[in-house]
Amino acid sequence: MHTKLYNGPQYKSHKALFRPKEQRMEKKNIDWGSLGFSYTKTDSRYVSYWKNNQWDGGALVEDANVTISESAGVLQYAQTCFEGLKAYTTIDGKVVAFRPDLNAQRMYETAHRLLMPPFPQDRFVDALDKLVKANLAYVPPYGSGATLYIRPFLFGSGPVIGVAPAPEYTFRMFCTPVGPYFKSGIKPLKLQVSEFDRAAPRGTGHIKGGLNYAMSLYAGHEAHKNGFAENLYLDAATQTFVEETGGANFIFVTKDNKVVTPKSPSILPSITRRSLMYVAKEILHLETEERPVPLEEVAEFAEGGLCGTAAVISPIGSITTSKGVINMPSGMEKMGPITQKLYDTLTGIQMGRLEAPEGWIHTIA
Repeated sequence: MHTKLYNGPQYKSHKALFRPKEQRMEKKNIDWGSLGFSYTKTDSRYVSYWKNNQWDGGALVEDANVTISESAGVLQYAQTCFEGLKAYTTIDGKVVAFRPDLNAQRMYETAHRLLMPPFPQDRFVDALDKLVKANLAYVPPYGSGATLYIRPFLFGSGPVIGVAPAPEYTFRMFCTPVGPYFKSGIKPLKLQVSEFDRAAPRGTGHIKGGLNYAMSLYAGHEAHKNGFAENLYLDAATQTFVEETGGANFIFVTKDNKVVTPKSPSILPSITRRSLMYVAKEILHLETEERPVPLEEVAEFAEGGLCGTAAVISPIGSITTSKGVINMPSGMEKMGPITQKLYDTLTGIQMGRLEAPEGWIHTIA
């Protein structure tokens, strides 16, 4: 059950039920407040191999290096996919993950599309538990602004020369403590409509394959060079409908506070975006709509944001198009009021300050 909201989120008491000190693992000597969104090696990672048509039992290992054939499928034909999720220390001292079952499901579906043996969804969650428990000392404390980022990935590790699926595969999951995605704080972003296509109409835009992200690198580099934080990609078929950025979905808010998100078979089904739409409808009691969004309509919206695991919501300040600049009425200084409510509510759920919908919070330790 979720907490009913009236004028804002109903937060749990700050007389939080913190665990006694002796029940909590001693943390690493890390300046949590200075962490950026970058890699720090931790003690253990989870590895499992697929060979002879089956996955082995999997194990935690200390070695962070990967050794594969020079002819591995991942190196020759980019046969790889990945996920991204986080573990949090909640206000009452628990270590939790946010909806990891959806990451497991999305990775399963992505692997199927790339002709890779999907890693079993129940084992994905079990691997997550083992990994985080082995690296509890790296889970940032509550209130530090940092989290433990978790990266599961699957790739063709067996040798292949002809264009074909690899004969063997490796599943790995590692974690690393990270700070806020935007170190300077959450400020509205300047976007540009990209002159490149992100995904073909019947291609792989809906899966989290590494190949999609490789294709976005050049376009992202050009955007940054031109002074923009990100690209807004339009549908490849008509160049008229908003799809997503190189790594995040869109949400918009109308002037009468309806929350709208673009709908397209080429959009990656973001777990954060799906959660925000639920929050908007079921917790904040706002009208919601998932539908095709023409670029020409964006100027009519009151607020906009990019949503994803790394930053949750990044507000949009302006969008530069071939016909001019769309300035969002919410401005370049801070999030709009509805976007802020969505952000506060979802992060409150993740950090244990708000009661979560059933099944959203997976307790690890």
